[in-house]
Amino acid sequence: MAWSKAQTVVDVHSHIITSSYRTMLKAHGTEMEEGFPLPKWEAERQLAFMDKAGIKTAVLTMSAPQPYSEKAGEAAACIRKVNEEAAAVKAAHPGRFLFCAALPLPDVASALREVAYAMDTLHADGIKLATNNRGQYLGDPALEPLMAELNRREAVVILHPHRPLPYSEALMKGLPLAMQEYLGETTRAVANMIVHNVMGRYPAIKFVVPHCGAYMPIAIPRMKSLAGVMQAGGLIGEIDWEKSLGSLYYDLAGSHSAEAVRELLTITTPDHILYGSDYPYVAADVLEKSLQRMRQYLSESTSLARYGEMFLHGNAERLFKLSPGAQPKAVAADSMLIRLSEIEVYPEYVEEYLKYSATVGRESVEKEPGVICIFPMQEQEDRCQIRIVEIYRSQEAYKKHIASKHFQHYKQGTLKMVKSLKLVDMHSLDPEAMPLIFNK
Repeated sequence: MAWSKAQTVVDVHSHIITSSYRTMLKAHGTEMEEGFPLPKWEAERQLAFMDKAGIKTAVLTMSAPQPYSEKAGEAAACIRKVNEEAAAVKAAHPGRFLFCAALPLPDVASALREVAYAMDTLHADGIKLATNNRGQYLGDPALEPLMAELNRREAVVILHPHRPLPYSEALMKGLPLAMQEYLGETTRAVANMIVHNVMGRYPAIKFVVPHCGAYMPIAIPRMKSLAGVMQAGGLIGEIDWEKSLGSLYYDLAGSHSAEAVRELLTITTPDHILYGSDYPYVAADVLEKSLQRMRQYLSESTSLARYGEMFLHGNAERLFKLSPGAQPKAVAADSMLIRLSEIEVYPEYVEEYLKYSATVGRESVEKEPGVICIFPMQEQEDRCQIRIVEIYRSQEAYKKHIASKHFQHYKQGTLKMVKSLKLVDMHSLDPEAMPLIFNK
């Protein structure tokens, strides 16, 4: 299927850059702290880009660097002003903008006051957190009161990399932060939250990891493989992998591609991937062409085509509780979807995984009319190699399936068990015979 520009894309990664923010940074000489100049931003210019690209709604967050001052209250006042300006933009353009409020960290007490004001008075749609604030990384014990409050509010939290401290000035001149270090910085912060079991203890927070997940598709398998050794040596505590990975969403801002999306699908599920632009740091015409390419590879890829609606707007609509508009169908309502899941399970989890997969297969077929078959199998020569044949009546049936309680229980329960996952979409050579073979 080819999607048109009329599709209502939701962009979860864009930045508001106001004059008050610029003035604060200029006063403290930190305009170039991240190694590159701040681009121009105006709401009307962003709306023009959105209209041309086919983006219905964009989520605004404060940019990097994070305002900071030794003078008590100065940074908090600036951040309060930016949040109020973002709220005003949202109010002036209903349905076109959401915003996630910035917080005056590392001052946790001030941050808690801003959470209350932003979410209760300004009606912020979530919170934006920097990976670190003056060296205070996400996962730091000092942030526990903040995490508890965000968990109580079941907040959406958009993460964004910021310059680490200390950092080599000489290195940054030749290798700007955005080219590589931002990916390392994001991975560092998320990994620190995982080893401190932040998501396990605060599972109601939904964290959005930027830039195609940074290095997380590489880091997660390594962390899993070394966790047991590190725990045995007393270097880290217990990690709830199910809740940790289940709380993470990923935006596609940056150099997204079909290959990058497939890499993400080795550590997450299709319902946790979101479109992001990084406007205005990337030029509008470049972003428009990038979104066109994304529509193209999503429509042409046999393994990704069915997820196009989810990535471009459906997942974000659910995450931010938006009312979805009319959604184009990626396949005809009566077309069956057939997939082979190729899964490698860690040896110590094989038996437990088989129980999970058998249970979800049985419950899905029994409870969901749209699920024709979920049939797990195990290779005879390698017991860690699992294959699952999945057949659904339609894409709509598949979407309902992955939102079901029994699938979510299976997903959260088995994330830590899976070493690798490959989803292979199949095409029936005799579609007319399929209903006869699988007759419910």
